[in-house]
Amino acid sequence: MASDEQVQGSTEVAASAEAVWALVSDLPAMGRFSPEATGGRWVRGGGPVVGAVFRGTNAQGRRRWSTRSTVVEAEPGRAFAFEVSSAGLPVARWSYRIEPTPEGCRVTETWDDRRGALVARVGVLLTGTRDRRGFTASSIATTLREVKAAAER
Repeated sequence: MASDEQVQGSTEVAASAEAVWALVSDLPAMGRFSPEATGGRWVRGGGPVVGAVFRGTNAQGRRRWSTRSTVVEAEPGRAFAFEVSSAGLPVARWSYRIEPTPEGCRVTETWDDRRGALVARVGVLLTGTRDRRGFTASSIATTLREVKAAAER
């Protein structure tokens, strides 16, 4: 697996950039938007601030696993990013960029694959997902659709 692989998606949202940022930076509640992330809890920092650490829980069917995420960027209304690791090894960087538009904002979600070959192989066993890039593209589309719906309610 190439370590520089990236998947990205964007959507227009008829809501403020601040409202969208509040949704994408609420990692414990991401389970309501994501087909894989089920939630988790802050273990250091207590919220979406640079340096905060989050223990995420994930599921695919009966398979369950956890990850550790460290917030690396947190600019309310504009950007949120965190780096994910498992067993101390890098997995991915997830980021959200939010740009104001005349109708609200545009949110872009990006996944940067940071797995080495070993982590990619173990990941298939752990998650059951062979096509991580394809799954992630579909997951981003679902997450953005759900964030949009929640923000526009």
